[in-house]
Amino acid sequence: MSFPHNAPLGRHLLDRRGFLSHMATGVGGIALSALLAEQGLLAGEPTDASKNPLAPKKPHFPGKAKRVIHIYCTGAVSHLDTWDYKPELIKRHGQPMPGSDKLITFQGENGALAKSPWEFKPRGQSGKYVSDLLPNLAELADEMCFFHSLTSKTNTHGPGEMFMSTGFTLEGFPSIGAWVSYALGTDNQDLPAYVAIPDPRGDPQQGPANWTNGFLPAVYQGTSFNADRPIRHLARPEKINPDDDRATRDLIRLINDEHLARNPGDTELSARIAAYELAARMQLSAPEVGDLSRESAAVKSLYGLDDANPILAGFGRNCLLARRLVERGVRFVTVFNGAFAMGEGILNWDGHRRIKSDYDRHGPILDKPAAALLIDLKNRGLLDDTLVVWSTEFGRMPTFQKGAQGRDHNPKGFTAWLAGAGVKRGFSFGATDDFGYQAVENVVDVHDFHATILHLLGLDHEALTFYNNGAQRRLTDVHGHVVKDVLS
Repeated sequence: MSFPHNAPLGRHLLDRRGFLSHMATGVGGIALSALLAEQGLLAGEPTDASKNPLAPKKPHFPGKAKRVIHIYCTGAVSHLDTWDYKPELIKRHGQPMPGSDKLITFQGENGALAKSPWEFKPRGQSGKYVSDLLPNLAELADEMCFFHSLTSKTNTHGPGEMFMSTGFTLEGFPSIGAWVSYALGTDNQDLPAYVAIPDPRGDPQQGPANWTNGFLPAVYQGTSFNADRPIRHLARPEKINPDDDRATRDLIRLINDEHLARNPGDTELSARIAAYELAARMQLSAPEVGDLSRESAAVKSLYGLDDANPILAGFGRNCLLARRLVERGVRFVTVFNGAFAMGEGILNWDGHRRIKSDYDRHGPILDKPAAALLIDLKNRGLLDDTLVVWSTEFGRMPTFQKGAQGRDHNPKGFTAWLAGAGVKRGFSFGATDDFGYQAVENVVDVHDFHATILHLLGLDHEALTFYNNGAQRRLTDVHGHVVKDVLS
């Protein structure tokens, strides 16, 4: 089973005469047709994707996960200071890395091996060693399924973001959230199928390219907003009467439906109509989902909304917003941690020069809210059918850069994890070498990671295709295998 794409047919624009002739008979039937449509009694009402591109669709096979929250830490988090415990690195701290005399990487020559500034301890029943940098997340290690042997195609942040977000290092390809909403639609027709939540400090390096629809119809592009930055231009102007606004939208819907019926298969037209109609519905639904005041004091405290650090509190609001979105049927939510900006030091995880002081700032911002999200999802029973993904674009070197106290880029081995629906708990897959330099056991790449995420949603990554520019394109290009060892 695949999701075919019908090439756009010729457009027959509604001219002035056609508009006036249809308007005369259309106004009188608007109220009745709207009522029948709401009750599902309108005869001949189309139900296919050309009528509503975001209607819920069946997966290729029953999936364990119904929705995804992707926590994306930009700047390339060091696996060696978070999730990947290397006793040999501790033992040989300060020594040259064997076989790597004058090793040159992204920013130049490397110095000696450097142990993590943070202690690793065994956590939970699994005994998984996790760093003290993230103490709250560390205590949830029994919920996580670690990929310790991920590799990337690039050692540069921009292409690295693109590779993790879209499966390609170049811009212009659909993000994973766009693919998932294209394949499965959404269970809430009053909210976007796919939401991207930027960090309180700003956007990631590649900005909207991380949540683009690429060559998929425009309706599948992610909608960007966060808890402190609502969707722009959504509210109805104060001078517009609500009844007049509703009547106008009903008339426009009637005209749009007739225009769409004359142009079946025109995905750009259907996407544009769907986007405008969704914007109208979101005037009521989006303010409600973003109203965090409805949450209990205990939940707000759990996420850190009362924390003295305003960035931590802001990221906490974003994580709480993500839970509220998936709770209401949104299919895919990406929560970004870290921004491509300068403020009080680098505002993402790009730890080249002063990894200790930089990560001491970034760690708490991620740790408490992300841990709260997992706890909250589990307490509400949502973790049973929600897949939580944590990732970054690539890893870091086991050495410090020469003349610095930080680690250079390393695409040869890094860590990501999954939690929730369909994956083993407290489980580790693959491994890097004794120093964490490169993946050596059960090596996987981002295509395998994406294929596994799609599989958990009931999607065959080889069958999920879209015809573009002479080829059947897919998220995993011509690569990728489902990592079946991590499936529960």
